[in-house]
Amino acid sequence: MTEAIERKKSLGELADELEERMIDELDRMVSKSALFRMADGNLGPTQSGPLHKKHPGKVFLMGDDPRLPKMPARPTLLDFMKYRSRGNNHLLQSGLHALNAGMNETTITACLLHDIANGMFIKADHGYWGAQLIEPYVTEEISWAIRAHQALRFFPDESVGYPYPELYVKHFGADYVVDDYVRDAYEKARDHKWYMTARMITVHDIYSFDPNKQVTWDPFIDILGRNFKEPKEGLGYDNSPVAHMWRTIIRPTKYL
Repeated sequence: MTEAIERKKSLGELADELEERMIDELDRMVSKSALFRMADGNLGPTQSGPLHKKHPGKVFLMGDDPRLPKMPARPTLLDFMKYRSRGNNHLLQSGLHALNAGMNETTITACLLHDIANGMFIKADHGYWGAQLIEPYVTEEISWAIRAHQALRFFPDESVGYPYPELYVKHFGADYVVDDYVRDAYEKARDHKWYMTARMITVHDIYSFDPNKQVTWDPFIDILGRNFKEPKEGLGYDNSPVAHMWRTIIRPTKYL
């Protein structure tokens, strides 16, 4: 048996082979963003030149990605949750936890949307990204609370029965120390007028992520209708300051 056969292929090589097969099956070349490449440990440009050499005659994808579900022409929040998001059950469980506890609609809405960036955009600094994503469509209190919950979740508050999550010890290690900017955000949030709204997000966050408990959007349709202002043009097409973020989620592999 030759050395070439004996040598196991690296994950990178397997990923490259998969990408090649994917391009061969499509009539367009799919480009990966610089951020996507960094997530794979690669820096530099998106390799458009080499792709053209490998696939002469093909052009880059500039429209919908055929591998993803087709989005409606005027997509709503729930359309994004259906066609672009994962982790909705966690959000729904958190919202139901807040609903059953008798929380007001502001808090319930914040719980329903607190991890929206996690499910369909980006995990790093997800509180900031999530707040920005929905800012034009919710009250300032809701977006502030979602932004602040990112820091608050790392700090216990015995007055409301919120301990440091055991899940975080498992995920990050017992010796994990938050970044300075996270601690600074926590210190500032503690004295804010909406501190308790953000704190209630952490209280009603469901850290067990129970896979056996299924919740639908039905109990929250009217609540979202009163607390999330849907643009008539559809999210991504209303010329809001964050419309480009929603369009990126619609077409995440658009070349430019």
